Amino acid sequence: MLTPFLDNGNIDYPALTQLTEIYLQAGSSGLFANCLSSEMFELTDSERIQAINHVIKVVDGAVPVVATGTFGGPISKQADFVKKVNDTGVEAVIAITSLLADEAESDDIFNERVFDLLKQTENIPIGFYECPVPYKRILKPQQLSDFVSTGRVIYHKDTCLDLMQIKEKLKLTEGHKFGLYDAYIVHAVESLKAGASGLSCIQGNYFPELIVWLCDHYNDPSLVNEVNVVQQFLIDNMDVMHNVYPIVSKYFLQKRGLDISTFTRRKVGTFTPNVIKEVEKLFDDYTALRSDLNIQVYI
Repeated sequence: MLTPFLDNGNIDYPALTQLTEIYLQAGSSGLFANCLSSEMFELTDSERIQAINHVIKVVDGAVPVVATGTFGGPISKQADFVKKVNDTGVEAVIAITSLLADEAESDDIFNERVFDLLKQTENIPIGFYECPVPYKRILKPQQLSDFVSTGRVIYHKDTCLDLMQIKEKLKLTEGHKFGLYDAYIVHAVESLKAGASGLSCIQGNYFPELIVWLCDHYNDPSLVNEVNVVQQFLIDNMDVMHNVYPIVSKYFLQKRGLDISTFTRRKVGTFTPNVIKEVEKLFDDYTALRSDLNIQVYI
């Protein structure tokens, strides 16, 4: 999820309400609040909790919500905030892999801290996010399997960009109450065919209904051509959607009719006239594709 801000930098809660409703109307089967797209590192602890609470209230049980609960420091401190996030009513609290161990620290140290976190958070369901900030720490398939086998880990947002690794992770975690959600749109269809529970990608912050359509139809033999067209559209526009993100996605949502500012607290570069032109072309191309597929939209 994104976090809408007012032009003065405060969280725009009316826009967050509308945005949450758009995700739901699009058919999203779950929401990831307080993530990197939400500018979680630029929020205070109280803002994080307030924003998660707001999303939970708007969703009102319609779909599960997960949210990040680890922001560095001693495991005891991280465990305390995990408990606060859990108290909001989320389905699982997400741990950022790169905040449980420094880049130079070994897998053994990382594993030890994960098990310590699990121990200090009692029976709270946990998930992982291989967030690229402050650095990207990818879980090896066996590591993920060991964590999932505890029965405590139910969610994983994968950013390894490696389909073979994803297949191995899915194979080793089969049979558990657990879902892997791929963030890498380039092999979205193949990942879903391999058994991924869904997609957790920034493209959902432009056109969630298109991502929902892909999750619903990736294996439909009567729509093979259409699925290939959608997959290729997402690949072709990846650079546009990542450039000066999340400003570009907020501008795209403006084009859709959402009353949202392009304000961001993150330093992501300049929103130049050329970038605007690219986003407007993306909007036009998406509108044509949506029409071809007869996809209904809420806004």
